[in-house]
Amino acid sequence: MLSNNLPEPWYRKAVIYQIYPLSFADSNADGYGDIRGIIEHLDYLNDGTAKSLGVTALWISPIYASPMADFGYDVSDYESVNPVFGTLNDFDELLREAHKRGMKLMMDFVPNHTSDKHDWFREARRSKTSDKRDWYIWADPAPDGGAPNNWLAQFGGSAWSLDEGTGQYYLHTFLPEQPDLNWRNPLVRDAMLGVLKFWLARGVDGFRTDAAWSLLKDEQLRDNPPNPSYVPGVSDPSDALLRVYSAVAADVGEILGSFCEVLTQSGGDQLLVSEVTLGIPSLTALYRACDAHPVHAPLNFNLFTLPWDAPAYRSFIDEYEASLRPQDWPNYVLGNHDKKRLASRLEPLQARLAAMLQLTLRGLPVVYYGDELGLPDAEVTPDQLRDPWEKRVPGLGLGRDPERSPMPWDTTAGYGFTQASPWLPFVTGAAGLSVAAQERQPDSSWQLYRHLIHLRQTMPALMEGEYRSLDAGSAQIFAFMRETGAHRVCVVLNFSNQPQSARLGKLGTWIAGTIAVDGDGRGHDGGDIELAGYEGRVYELRRGAEK
Repeated sequence: MLSNNLPEPWYRKAVIYQIYPLSFADSNADGYGDIRGIIEHLDYLNDGTAKSLGVTALWISPIYASPMADFGYDVSDYESVNPVFGTLNDFDELLREAHKRGMKLMMDFVPNHTSDKHDWFREARRSKTSDKRDWYIWADPAPDGGAPNNWLAQFGGSAWSLDEGTGQYYLHTFLPEQPDLNWRNPLVRDAMLGVLKFWLARGVDGFRTDAAWSLLKDEQLRDNPPNPSYVPGVSDPSDALLRVYSAVAADVGEILGSFCEVLTQSGGDQLLVSEVTLGIPSLTALYRACDAHPVHAPLNFNLFTLPWDAPAYRSFIDEYEASLRPQDWPNYVLGNHDKKRLASRLEPLQARLAAMLQLTLRGLPVVYYGDELGLPDAEVTPDQLRDPWEKRVPGLGLGRDPERSPMPWDTTAGYGFTQASPWLPFVTGAAGLSVAAQERQPDSSWQLYRHLIHLRQTMPALMEGEYRSLDAGSAQIFAFMRETGAHRVCVVLNFSNQPQSARLGKLGTWIAGTIAVDGDGRGHDGGDIELAGYEGRVYELRRGAEK
C-alpha cells in the first residue's frame, strides 16, 4: 500500500499523451518528425494555462539508434539517439523543457528484441561459441532442415530465420531484423537493466515496456496448438496458432518486478506501464508483479474490444475496479500507434462519448496524439506504404500506417507539420481538423478534450475521487459518480443513437458535454435528463449545495 509518509505519486493525477515522434512535428524540413519539433510544440501540450491541452505527462515512442526496419522498434543502440530524431543533447533539452512546464517524460523501453544490426547480435551470430551467443534464442534445424518448431512471427511467416554462417535458426517474434533476446540469461537481464539506469540517470520519469507479453518463451520450444477461432483469409495469419509456448506471459512478473526495483532504487517516483493484452484476472495479477515496488501498471486495452453497449462497458469497468487494491491504479487506453484510430473505429459522436468516458473515469488516461482532434485513419495508397507488416501480410488491413499520419497543426501547405514531403500522407480534410482550425471552434473535438482534461486537473472528484456506477433508469445509459468527501461529479453517457431519458435525482451544475462542450452552467434539481443520441454530460455537486 502507499505509505502515508510519502507524497502521492504524480501518475495518480496525470493524463499521459503518447507522441509518435516521426509524425508529430518536423523541425528541419526532411519530412520526418523529430525531437526539436516536439520541443517547439510543448506549449500546445501544456503552457500552464487553460488555453493549452493540459496534459501532464508525455510518452515518446522509440527514438533510439535504429536501422528503422520497424521505425524505431528495432534498436541498434539503446544509449544513443537516431540522427533522424536529433541528438542526446536535443533529448536532454526536451526533458528540461517538459519539466519546466510541469510535464513528466516517459520513454518507450523495447526489451523483447534488438535490431540485427545491434553489436550484441553481430557478435552472437559470429560463431556458436561467441560470448553473446546465448544472449539470443538459437536452435538447430528440424530433422527436415526446416524451422525448429511451428511458431509464427507477428508480422507474417515463421518466427525463425536460418543463420547461414552457423547453421542454426534464431527466433524473432516480429521481423527477421528483430531477433529476440534470451531473457532467461542473467547477463541479458543485467544489460537491459543497465539501459533503464542510463535513461533514469538522465532524468526520465518512467517507461512504457513494449511487447511485455512476449519476453519469455518455452524452454523446450514446444509447438503451439492450433487456434480454433482462426479464419483463413480473414484473421491475422499469426493468429493461426495459440501463443501458448512462444509467449509465456504468465511468467513475466519476475522480470517486470526487476524493472520496478530499478525504478525504485533510483530514488524517484518513476512509473512503469507495460504492453499486455489480457483480461481482468491476468491483468490484475500483473499488478502484483511489483508488490515490493508499487510503480507498475499493465496497460488496459480492453475498451478496444468491448461491444458498443452501455451494460458491457459498465460491467467491465465495475469488475475491473472491484479487482484492484488501493495501491493499484487503473488506466484506460483508447488509441495508440498499433490500432485503428478511435475516430475510425467509432462514429464521430461515439468517439466523443468514449473520450468523455476515458477522461472522467478513475485512474490514468492515455491519449494518443491526434485523437484530441478526432483524426481518422489516413488513406494510404500502395505506393505510400511504409509499414513492414502490411508489406509482408497485404490485403487484410493489418498495416499501421493509417493511424500514424502526420499531425496537422494549421491550414498552410504541409499543415504546419513540415515544409517538405511528409513521410506519410495526411488525413483527408486535414485543414479543417487541424489544431488551428479547432482552436477557433467552441465545440470542436479539441475543445472537448481540453475542457475535460482541465476539469480533471482542477476538480478533486475527477482527480482522486472514488468510482461507483449508477442506475439511470435506461439500459442504454451508463452513468457513474466520482466523489470525495466534499465534492462529487456525475457522468451520464447515452450509448444509443436515439434520445434517452436519465433519472438520477439532483445532480448539480452541468459543466461539460459532448455536444455543448462547456455545458450550460445551470443546476439540475431532479427529474429526467433528456440526452440526444450519443450525448454525454458531466454534472458537478459540492457537499452543502444539496439543500
